[in-house]
Amino acid sequence: MMRHKDDLARIITAESGKPLAEARGEVVYAAQFLEWFSEEARRVYGDVISAAVPGRRALVLKQPVGVAAVITPWNFPSAMITRKVGAALAAGCTVVVKPAEDTPFSALALAELASQAGIPPGAYNVVPCSRARAQEVGAALCTDPLVSKISFTGSTATGKALLHHAADSVKRVSMELGGLAPFIVFDSANVDQAVAGAMASKFRNSGQTCVCSNRFLVQSGIHDSFVSKLAAAMRASLRVGNGFEEGTTQGPLINEKAVEKVEAHVSDALAKGATLVTGGKRHPLGNNFFEPTLLSNVTRDMLCSREETFGPLAPVIKFHTEEEALAIANAADVGLAGYFYSQDPAQIWRVAERLEVGMVGVNEGLLSAVECPFGGVKQSGLGREGSKYGIDEYLEVKYVCLGGV
Repeated sequence: MMRHKDDLARIITAESGKPLAEARGEVVYAAQFLEWFSEEARRVYGDVISAAVPGRRALVLKQPVGVAAVITPWNFPSAMITRKVGAALAAGCTVVVKPAEDTPFSALALAELASQAGIPPGAYNVVPCSRARAQEVGAALCTDPLVSKISFTGSTATGKALLHHAADSVKRVSMELGGLAPFIVFDSANVDQAVAGAMASKFRNSGQTCVCSNRFLVQSGIHDSFVSKLAAAMRASLRVGNGFEEGTTQGPLINEKAVEKVEAHVSDALAKGATLVTGGKRHPLGNNFFEPTLLSNVTRDMLCSREETFGPLAPVIKFHTEEEALAIANAADVGLAGYFYSQDPAQIWRVAERLEVGMVGVNEGLLSAVECPFGGVKQSGLGREGSKYGIDEYLEVKYVCLGGV
């Protein structure tokens, strides 16, 4: 992968629109998962348990769960594959990957590189399909008796449908589903640092990541300063354009449906009293391009406060107390990532422990790393990916009782 990182990055940009610099970063990130899990493979430890009965020995073995069906999204068409496949192969599982209909070429390129790298035929398999047949193919993978494990990253609605399929044969399942990430800025925060974190968290991949900040909760004391500085940063540093062009930071959204959702969230908020600070409409470059948009005076009843936007929209809600911020943040039925900025040590501990999410960024807008566990709580998923915990999703624990010793 690292030898071919430029070619892989160009494929990502060509099929998803992601700016080339971000695409190169994704390829390196994706390759790191293969390196990480190749190292974790040697640390799949069993155990010896002291038996209570004389003459017995108790052993614990870890064995591969079996064939894994891997269903991946379009927003990270390389990294979401290697984060799953690296763990599966390291555990000893063969895999069948169904890539997103919008981005099949990255998965096929990885299949070619797997072959060149010496991965045995049949160990890494790719089954692309059309959008019209995606549901049918997903159901086939989740119900086939030869498949023992399902790993899915995508929407909560699709995840629930796949869980229904998997339930009939009680397959092992891990899922990384939708989020509604809060980004809380308390009065004690360093506002400039918070703005920088907001830019990184919100506008990576044009707002199309599962851990993108979706709701900005800003305390009343620094609210106006934060909104003003965030608007200035957006105007100064975000450039909408072709992903292959130097200097582009915001490429197109993945398809027309994605743009329509951002438009719906903006129009709903404005109709209910939000204030448009900057952006707010499609970009002149083309139908799939949308202006980076900032809204203030946002309320909890607006769609952008209740649904994941998956686009370049930053809605700001003003709050007054820590309790109020936590109530708003935890009101969602999902809990993938959450962020907050504060310089108060006691508050940092309180809020980090009380946020109902699987991952928390404290004074930090980017939190993904191969060595750290990635996953959510509530309806944001099951299990963890990456880290030392990720390989366990593809292992069965077998207890062996040896008698007559």
